[in-house]
Amino acid sequence: MTAEPVPGSRPGTGPDGGRTLGVTIEIPPPFGEQIDAIRLRYCPEPDGMAAHVTLLGPVDVDADVMDAVLAHLADVAARTTSFRLALRGAGTFRPVSPVVFVNVDEGVAECEKLEAAVRSGDLAVETRFPYHPHVTVANDVPDSDLDRAFADLTGYSAVMDIRAMALHELVDGRWRLVRRFELCA
Repeated sequence: MTAEPVPGSRPGTGPDGGRTLGVTIEIPPPFGEQIDAIRLRYCPEPDGMAAHVTLLGPVDVDADVMDAVLAHLADVAARTTSFRLALRGAGTFRPVSPVVFVNVDEGVAECEKLEAAVRSGDLAVETRFPYHPHVTVANDVPDSDLDRAFADLTGYSAVMDIRAMALHELVDGRWRLVRRFELCA
């Protein structure tokens, strides 16, 4: 298992000198690029976060717990086996939330287990909604764009092996990759 810093990554500051972090499963090439191209049709100003399945949404942590967070994520990755992820078709959270996404069709249980393991220890936070693994494509855009995004994704299908999770930090309004954590084989 490796947990090396990404060259060029730099720490940022969140509220009160803390850090705003997120943990994801990055969608690997070429599928991530395909989804990102679709996302750009609906969000022309991306926030630096490539196509992904969220494991832990934005959370503010004190700077002094960063070493513990890194150790926790390394431990979770070391105990998690790589798995197959299949994405198929479109889904939405409307009318509760203006979001259109690509469905996770295979690998749901593995994502749920990984999310629960990540969201423990120093990263134990409450969530507003039950966990539902997905890849967001359109969010907080006009209804007509949500309808078009849903139509664009209806026939989408991709299957990939997931071998890592990633820690990101919000720096100056953009998400930056801090570190990838390889899952065990």
